[in-house]
Amino acid sequence: MTSGLRSLYPPIEPYDSGRLDVGDGHLIHYERVGTPGAKPAVFLHGGPGGGISSEHRRLFDPARYDVLLFDQRGCGRSTPHAGLDANTTWHLVADIERLRQRVGCERWLVFGGSWGSTLALAYAETHPQRVSELVLRGVYTVSRAELDWYYQFGVSEMYPDKWEAFVAPIPEVERSDMIAAYRRRLTGDDVAARIVAARAWSTWEGSTIKLLPDASLAAGFGEDHFALAFARIENHYFTHGAWLDEGQLVRDAHRLHGIAGTIVHGRYDMPCPLRYAWALHKAWPEAAFHLVEGAGHAYDEPGILDRLIAATDGYAGHR
Repeated sequence: MTSGLRSLYPPIEPYDSGRLDVGDGHLIHYERVGTPGAKPAVFLHGGPGGGISSEHRRLFDPARYDVLLFDQRGCGRSTPHAGLDANTTWHLVADIERLRQRVGCERWLVFGGSWGSTLALAYAETHPQRVSELVLRGVYTVSRAELDWYYQFGVSEMYPDKWEAFVAPIPEVERSDMIAAYRRRLTGDDVAARIVAARAWSTWEGSTIKLLPDASLAAGFGEDHFALAFARIENHYFTHGAWLDEGQLVRDAHRLHGIAGTIVHGRYDMPCPLRYAWALHKAWPEAAFHLVEGAGHAYDEPGILDRLIAATDGYAGHR
């Protein structure tokens, strides 16, 4: 750990967990950590399709928070695994509301990173009266330019070695639209081709999210069970522009007026270019904006993690 920087709270086990039937054949796995009845918060994981981990529980002071974490539709321990039917941004927004009602709180702090920031913004702009504070990391707005930057041309120039592995499953004639080419394989009937595509799609992300490479992280992203849900769901959402109008989340940022907020973004974030976090900052100037130098995309890079823990600590006394 870098001296003087805040880090994760100690490991903690859930005091409650279960599965919520949200309809459409989906069962959502959720867990709750911290102190029952303390400040309510919800954690929204990335991807889409990434799932929660035991590390995510540790972003909040367990003595002062009552945190709900859940695996979004089709991923983690939610079922059906890698399912795409009835799996859209707006289904997830509705799921968050169902979970809030289950917790029994009027408002809660909403914490989201990467795709979780997208979902947090969609939820907060739809239900601003249900959000006490908003903590966003690695802001992503799912614009056409962001998708092209990561999956067509941009990050390819920074990581030509990793890009070579990403395009390998796709014949050259199909590479003018990598998202569409991958969708054909990820939703096709050839099970072996589906797994090859899922590994390549997922490993591309695992290899480019940190400023300094992390081989174990990339290997974890390439594990078959994880990769299948991650790649299929992420590609499904990005094929449909996450069911958002172009520029919608920044356009509707005025709906966040009155919500306390913190935006944390790494200068060298490859999947989520800084200019979109900056645009949100301009559209929502009430929120604290922290640009972390010498950092990429991952929440556990030291400078980013320090700012996230400072945010949750700072909001812990707000009710």
